[in-house]
Amino acid sequence: MRGLFSFLAPKTRSRPAQRAALEPLVVNCAGLSVAVTLIARSTARRMILRLDRRSGQPVMTLPRGVSRQRAALFLQEHLGWLEQRLKAAPQRVHFVEGAEIPLFGAPCRIVHRAPFRGETRLVEENGERLLVVHGDAAQISARVERFLKAEALKRFSEASARHAKALGVTHGKITIRDTRSRWGSCSARGELSYSWRLVLAPPLVLDYLAAHEIAHRKEMNHSLRYWRNVAAIFPRFREAEHWLKREGGSLHRFG
Repeated sequence: MRGLFSFLAPKTRSRPAQRAALEPLVVNCAGLSVAVTLIARSTARRMILRLDRRSGQPVMTLPRGVSRQRAALFLQEHLGWLEQRLKAAPQRVHFVEGAEIPLFGAPCRIVHRAPFRGETRLVEENGERLLVVHGDAAQISARVERFLKAEALKRFSEASARHAKALGVTHGKITIRDTRSRWGSCSARGELSYSWRLVLAPPLVLDYLAAHEIAHRKEMNHSLRYWRNVAAIFPRFREAEHWLKREGGSLHRFG
């Protein structure tokens, strides 16, 4: 497996999946105390050590019955791997004064201008793209996220309407969320849900996600006929899919 370590546990009888969070293990890694989240799963057959895609923090999944001592030993055996992964992992970028984020796929620096009042807005000054935030400095993060969610709703609404018209379908309410496992979804009633983080991706990717979900208005599956519908309204879908598989995980380190 790429990007994780695992230890095969004895096979057990099939039973309903259960998950339990345990007290974290704290280890010394490169001179720093690192808390490793432990999660016991009834369906797990191996111990798995990985970095959480969203938080960047280490997580271990344990099969039921594996002792804390065995988990600690497994972790000690792979401290070198964990240290390398933590060093190589992209650092989290918080929405603060001076932070650079990839707004619409291009670099943009957050700047705070107080005590002036006004809406958060994207401007260009001296050849640099700036996201200007006004008001209380303590509210910078919340204001930036609110701006990104509003932009996501606006852009997904436009793209969804355009693709729906091209495919000859309708859609329901659009909701903007911060989901971990999927970038978008379409319910049987035509309600659409999208991740606001896609405003950090190139416009091609956001546009593709809208086409992807709208195509489910004709086929609630990923059959060959479904992908033909996607290709009909968004011919560059493979390019966008490739970007998401290669770069999509990095969007979770912002904010």
